Amino acid sequence: EENGLIIPINEWVLRKACADARIWQRDGFPAFRVAVNMSPIQFRKKNVPLQVARILSETGLDPRRLELELTENIVMQDIDAVANDLRELNRLGISIAIDDFGTGYSSLSYIKKLPVQRIKIDQSFVRNMTQDPNDSAIVRAIITLGRSLGLEVVAEGVETQKHLQGLRDVGCEIVQGYLLGRPAPFAEVSRLFGERDPIALTA
Repeated sequence: EENGLIIPINEWVLRKACADARIWQRDGFPAFRVAVNMSPIQFRKKNVPLQVARILSETGLDPRRLELELTENIVMQDIDAVANDLRELNRLGISIAIDDFGTGYSSLSYIKKLPVQRIKIDQSFVRNMTQDPNDSAIVRAIITLGRSLGLEVVAEGVETQKHLQGLRDVGCEIVQGYLLGRPAPFAEVSRLFGERDPIALTA
């Protein structure tokens, strides 16, 4: 990020993700969202909505199939400007998620100011929740907070059946992690799309 290379790299990743997802959309695979992490530097350039709209137009991807993930650090660098950008992205049909939720140093008050649809509980809480009652309490509190605000809550870093069961015990309905699947190339994901039923894919 220091030398600015993250900007063209992030743009390439976004374009590639949208192009690949457009193929799945064309081939009639079940409804899905492809999530792409955004860099703080991109939001400092103040042109994120235009950039994303251009890439969606070039690739032909339905905006409802795209989710952009931001960390709390991105949000807090200029909350009013970021909120405006997020509203523009929402108007395009794109959903927004706060990634690594619970690890930033910001006030929770920012959540009510932002047009986000999803919060993703940081994996550090998930991995320790079966041994540490404090982490379990934090996870439960985040789930309650998210639901109270009408947000979808996702638990990250699910690697074992114990993690999964612990999350079920506190009422978490959506999870991600190596227990469900590891990063894979486009061809492998396409094969999995063809083999699995829609219910499995929502995991």
